[in-house]
Amino acid sequence: MDEETFNLSIRKFLKVVGIGSQRAIEHAVAQATTDGRIQGTERFPAHMTLVVKGLNIDISFDGEIKLQ
Repeated sequence: MDEETFNLSIRKFLKVVGIGSQRAIEHAVAQATTDGRIQGTERFPAHMTLVVKGLNIDISFDGEIKLQ
């Protein structure tokens, strides 16, 4: 195993997940604000699951998205 390749591939994957997730959340908040469905002061529970087939990884992460 090449440690550098391994670490870079993990970082690249996490960057894609992080950027994609942030954009999706920002878009959803903007749309909900425009539609009048939210005030802009809410907090939303968030849940994400990471699955890596072949490594038997299936782990969940919980957090909160705060608008104010």
